[in-house]
Amino acid sequence: MERFESICGLLDSIKVQTYPDIEIIFVVERTHELFNKIKLYAREKSITNINVVFNYGEQGQSPARNFGIKYATGDIVSFVDDDEVLMPNWAEEMVKTYTDDSIIGATGSAIPLWEGQPLTWFPKEFYWIISCTAWCEWKEIREVRSAWGQNMSFRKEAFDYCLFSSDYGHKAKEKSKAGLVVDDAEFSINLRLKTGKKILFNPNVCVEHRVFAYILSNKFIKTQSYWQGYSKALLKKVYRDDADTQGLMREETLLNRILFKLYPQTLISFFSNPKRSLKVLSLSNSVLLYVALGYFSGSSKQLSFTKKYFN
Repeated sequence: MERFESICGLLDSIKVQTYPDIEIIFVVERTHELFNKIKLYAREKSITNINVVFNYGEQGQSPARNFGIKYATGDIVSFVDDDEVLMPNWAEEMVKTYTDDSIIGATGSAIPLWEGQPLTWFPKEFYWIISCTAWCEWKEIREVRSAWGQNMSFRKEAFDYCLFSSDYGHKAKEKSKAGLVVDDAEFSINLRLKTGKKILFNPNVCVEHRVFAYILSNKFIKTQSYWQGYSKALLKKVYRDDADTQGLMREETLLNRILFKLYPQTLISFFSNPKRSLKVLSLSNSVLLYVALGYFSGSSKQLSFTKKYFN
């Protein structure tokens, strides 16, 4: 229920889309109060193209996505999270991305919608921690390894080949605000290998992603960084036949930016703005350390020692 206000913002942004032919499948779990309030809000706002469904089966991110797919009737099935606001042309640009049959999926950009004062000091190189995309600096449509779960779509035929795996997504009873959540990446890689088709990134398919205060806690940042490293090592083991997954080229490019651009710029600005520089250096050191720990752990499958690092 604490997300109800955000959900209303999402539904309002869907209602004003420039592309008219949309159906909304909203999957609710665990709380009938939320289920009823969403239906009432849709009725009050005259959102008639919505189907609010309650998932009584296995709960969690991946099962919820798979459950919603069953109700979708469109040729393209898109996924967004409940903490987002869609740009008015989001759906129109998403549909435009599917220019021919060689394209099986599409994904887009996410910009931060800060809850409170914007963190202007937070380096864009680490925007992946807050599920935003400025870290990649992509300005054009391009082929990508995988779609990002907060803003992605696939042709309906994709789900004849595979579904989202619970082994890679949020579990229903997880207490942590972060963890191994790569069901979108695992699904995307699996789909590309099975179909031989492409997933494209289109920067004009844009959403605003709410950045809540808890996301910027030290524990969340450490945990998110750890699981990011772990997931890369895991996917490399699972998908040895995928050259993109094995190469990790975009990760290597980002690491070079951090080491050879962000660090030097931060050190140079230390005397003019020491407070900001210390924040950036502390964040950078912590993130790189925990990504490395996660990658090592995922490579060696030694998970028993990990919890002590997050206290």
